[in-house]
Amino acid sequence: MMKILIVDDDKDILKVLEANLKFENYDVLTAENGFEAFEKAKKENPDLIILDLNLPDIDGIQVCHKLREIEIDIPIIMLTARDTVSDKILGLECGADDYIVKPFNFLELHARIKSCLRRAKKEINNKILKFKSLTIYPDRQEIKHDGKKINFTKTEYNLFMFLFKNVGKICTRKDIKKALWKNKEIYDWSRTIDIHINHLRKKLPEDIKINTIKGSGYILE
Repeated sequence: MMKILIVDDDKDILKVLEANLKFENYDVLTAENGFEAFEKAKKENPDLIILDLNLPDIDGIQVCHKLREIEIDIPIIMLTARDTVSDKILGLECGADDYIVKPFNFLELHARIKSCLRRAKKEINNKILKFKSLTIYPDRQEIKHDGKKINFTKTEYNLFMFLFKNVGKICTRKDIKKALWKNKEIYDWSRTIDIHINHLRKKLPEDIKINTIKGSGYILE
């Protein structure tokens, strides 16, 4: 499930957007000021941010700059009442990926969200990722250790990539089920996740650790 952070000091807009995005099956986070948005973006690593330009502490431009300065490359859609060309250019030049003016139609915003997410996915899939002794090729769904391919099943690969995208954070069994399997109910009383985790541990090199957090879930470190 894609995670979206909405940042706006207008509580009514937050409520409406949150309700609509949840209806479209997104996981939604909210923030009412720039500093809260910056901290949540660092901690939660959302897939996309809808960022109001006018905020009570630091404005959306500054939030955007701060995120890009620490190399957080999350897609950002700037949301604002300003409709001048200079404001649009300023928003895009600070690192925003798109710009939509209030009042807006949710269908248009949703179309822009999907477009940004598609572009971001394509860019990620074209990258070669490194994690300790592993080299990850997302476009081929392939992982190598010391130049040799690790023979993961499709489920094992997807499970590792979910843990990798949340490295350093606890992933609960519920999170894993939600991310990997559409028919979540059949896994409620099985040890399927534990079995897949054990298979991963056997195939991964020694420097890659998947630790069990008793009563909580798993964490990749």
